[in-house]
Amino acid sequence: MAKRIKTTYPGIYYREGKRAGTGKAIEKIYYIVFKKDGKTHEEKVGRQYQDDMTPARAARIRAERIENKRKSRKEIREEQSRKEAGTIGKLWEAFYEAKQANKSIKDDYYRWKAYLEKEFAKKEPQELVTLDIDRLRRSLTKKDLAPATVKQAVVLLKRILNFSVQRGLCPAIDPSRLHFEMPKVNNLKTEDLSSEQLNSLLKVLHESTNRQVANLMLMALYTGMRRGELFRLQWSHVDFKRNFITLKDPKGGVDQKIPLNQAARQLLENHERTGSDYVFPGAKGGERKDCRRATAIIKKEAGLPKDFRPIHGLRHVYASMLASSGKVDLYTLQKLMTHKSSAMTQRYAHLRDEALQRASDVAGNIFDNIGKEEPKKVHFFSKKQSENS
Repeated sequence: MAKRIKTTYPGIYYREGKRAGTGKAIEKIYYIVFKKDGKTHEEKVGRQYQDDMTPARAARIRAERIENKRKSRKEIREEQSRKEAGTIGKLWEAFYEAKQANKSIKDDYYRWKAYLEKEFAKKEPQELVTLDIDRLRRSLTKKDLAPATVKQAVVLLKRILNFSVQRGLCPAIDPSRLHFEMPKVNNLKTEDLSSEQLNSLLKVLHESTNRQVANLMLMALYTGMRRGELFRLQWSHVDFKRNFITLKDPKGGVDQKIPLNQAARQLLENHERTGSDYVFPGAKGGERKDCRRATAIIKKEAGLPKDFRPIHGLRHVYASMLASSGKVDLYTLQKLMTHKSSAMTQRYAHLRDEALQRASDVAGNIFDNIGKEEPKKVHFFSKKQSENS
């Protein structure tokens, strides 16, 4: 760093540096030093040519800073940055536009509208404090929302701020000064249905007049496919010759194949073709976007638990049935469920263990009965008798 050079004005000095835009010419860069509230402050006030700065002008700025009549250059920059950034609502608009390729953007849009817009849209990012985040978490929790839902809302706010800083929309804001406490989420919830509940659901599905949604739910049960995979499923993705279904653009990102079992094959062969490319089309034959209302009606008619998710829950039922059969190992189940890692499949491990235990008990019962039955008479033949027989 260049040497400090004092001027005749108290608290004013300069360093020599290259003149901006020339790379060769030298100019003076002025600084002020002053004490305020028991602290020593050192601030750059301007360049000799670029800012037309002189020792006398620097001295006036120093006096104004001491008397709180002038903001520092840093404060002016931060204020300008805040004006350019605008509100969190403006940052959300930039975030939403930039993230259109994300699969989760529709969910993010819903979360913003439902949980964040009213409270944060008009708030400037620099006004945000940790207490605001705590209030958001508490208010959503009081609405009896699931911990995962609350967490996603808080995470979205954090993502918007991080995105804005990374894109230079509000460089003066430091999200690390905020503490985003997340609610505890149990992601290992495994939904299942009793045999009575499953029979009731199957009866309603087979009798439903809404064949599109009823068959969609049956496919979830027969194959374990995710909701988005079912919505995106096209007839061209179904290979009836080789008995495979290609999952295009699944959750993991890479196309995958799953077997087309007999139950799913029969369903698709009898399923109405509407002329759309999609197996379960939405409005005007395009990709389906939702089916919550129809599945809610079916769920109610079948008398299923309130917290049972009609499509994702059936995916769990599919996996639970396979695991509890004792005939499918966890590695195969992982492939059928298209889990990226075995960690998600491990939630079904206890079901397979129970099936293996039942099988082992069969052997145990056999051995328990040995010695309890009446001994059968055993005839021994002599060598002579054997030769004569």
